This record gives sequence, structure tokens and C-alpha cells, in this order.
Amino acid sequence: MAFKIGQRVSGRITGIQPYGAFVSLGGHRQGLIHISECHCGYVKDIHDYLKVNQEVDVVILDIDEFTGKISLSIRCLEHLELDGPLHEHQHRHYWTNHHVNNGFKPIADRLEGWKAEALQQLDQKQTS
Repeated sequence: MAFKIGQRVSGRITGIQPYGAFVSLGGHRQGLIHISECHCGYVKDIHDYLKVNQEVDVVILDIDEFTGKISLSIRCLEHLELDGPLHEHQHRHYWTNHHVNNGFKPIADRLEGWKAEALQQLDQKQTS
């Protein structure tokens, strides 16, 4: 099954850690509901909301392009009940790209200009 961001899917809780719950989505695919995404508001203990082997409906928040990890949310469904139909989500685009390997070069290229600008601002503050 091809998953998409914003898609509503069902799964089964396979494990719970203090930071979140792992959900089997079928076909050897697994996602994680972070503790902050299991309920609206503060969650002191995730075990108060989720149990192992519990069937859950979730929304796909993100799919990491490089690792294939799937981030899930139950909290979005709580908002859905209040706000109406789920809107189509765009895939998040990060400033990094695993196909491009230029490391810190863009920062290094601009560093001298940033240092000169900062020194100029310091000089202006000292003279005023």
C-alpha cells in the first residue's frame, strides 16, 4: 500500500515507549505516534491513552523520504471531529536533500560576509 501524508489509516499498537507508540500498518510497515500526537493537551503518561494491541485510526503526518519512517497522529482526528473534513496536506519539504551532499559548504561560503556584517554592526553601536 502506498501511503500519503494526510491519509487516514487504521493500525494496531505493537509497542509503547515513554516517547510514543509504535503502530503496525500492515505489510511490514510501521509508524510512530509521538506522545504529543496521541491526545490534545498535555499527556503525562502515554499509557493513560493507548494500550498494546489496541486498534487505532490515525492520520499520516509525515513520511521521511530517506528512511521511510512514518509519523502518525491521533490528535489530528480529534481536531477533525471539531473542524470538519481533513484537508489534503502537502508533503513537507526540508532544506536538506539526501541526494545532494554539500554539507556545510553553503554556510562556509557565507561566513566571511556574516562576520564582516556583524563587526560593522558592533562598530556602529559603539560609535553611537
